[in-house]
Amino acid sequence: MNKSEVIEKLQEVLCDVFDNDKIVVTEDTVAEDIEEWDSLAHIQLIHELEKVFSIKLTAKEIMSWDNVGEMAESILQKMA
Repeated sequence: MNKSEVIEKLQEVLCDVFDNDKIVVTEDTVAEDIEEWDSLAHIQLIHELEKVFSIKLTAKEIMSWDNVGEMAESILQKMA
């Protein structure tokens, strides 16, 4: 799986978690770009990412993300 494929999958997960099919995700997307993305939704998102990608994320990794591109990089590293 490459970065663009991870971002495509992230878009599906974000649409599902935030219950909004109109979300469009790019590498530069940040939480503030998505109205539904609050602290509770963030926890649900992390749980879903771990399930979908079969990975376990650390708090340090999660806190280091500034945008979806960095999230995708982190997921790719975990999957390697």
